[in-house]
Amino acid sequence: MADLKPAKGRQRDDYWNAPVNGFGDLTARLCLVGLAPGAHGANRTGRPFTGDGAGVFMYPLLHKAGLSNQAEATSCDDGLQLRDLYITNAVKCLPPDNRPNSDEYAACRPYLAQELRALQNLRVVIALGHGAHTSLLRMFREQGLVTRLADHPFGHGVASLLPNGLWLLGSYHTSRYNVQTGRINQALFSELLKQAKSLIQGKNG
Repeated sequence: MADLKPAKGRQRDDYWNAPVNGFGDLTARLCLVGLAPGAHGANRTGRPFTGDGAGVFMYPLLHKAGLSNQAEATSCDDGLQLRDLYITNAVKCLPPDNRPNSDEYAACRPYLAQELRALQNLRVVIALGHGAHTSLLRMFREQGLVTRLADHPFGHGVASLLPNGLWLLGSYHTSRYNVQTGRINQALFSELLKQAKSLIQGKNG
């Protein structure tokens, strides 16, 4: 198992303030793709979903599912290791107003494609949020795996099988807003992780 360490950032006021690479198990069969670094999460710590509300919600559930060695993620050197899981974002830099636009998704898509190509055992990609789902579909269309985006609608727990055998699985984002409004909760996300594991094992449904 190996971790992909982020490149050296521009440290200023204890913030990373630089592009944030993905990290995790490079032999992983499961990849989770979020939207972009959070202003005071990954943009501060230099690692996806580390030090923000989305990660506070998600990492204990990843640990419970056996996908990490610990339930907390606070910094790049906190000892966290992912198991059979790689985590990244569709957009690598903090977007203006914390919301990526189409140009930013497009600019970062080659880097996302490079990350996924490096995961040679990959079976399932979880798209965390509609934006990540759409960017992944556009990437797959560029690769000739998808013809029409409308054939692969986004929905929590909605899985699409691509011609190369890869599953794309939609999930509501684990943002504070979605948690507070009840769109996503621990039970829903834990069930989604179980679904992803079933897809990895060749079980659909």
